[in-house]
Amino acid sequence: MTDLIVKSAVKDQLADQNVSADFYDALDSEVRNLLTDAARRAGANERKTVQPRDL
Repeated sequence: MTDLIVKSAVKDQLADQNVSADFYDALDSEVRNLLTDAARRAGANERKTVQPRDL
């Protein structure tokens, strides 16, 4: 499975915090779920284009 997040970008965003190694897997899972839900909403509205409103 491909990672959806960029670890260095996460580290940059959380520069003042320590980030545990397993945080990245959990974040990747959350992003994957968010994308799946957005695609489902777009499909439910008979669209193939995922839009910001699907989030």
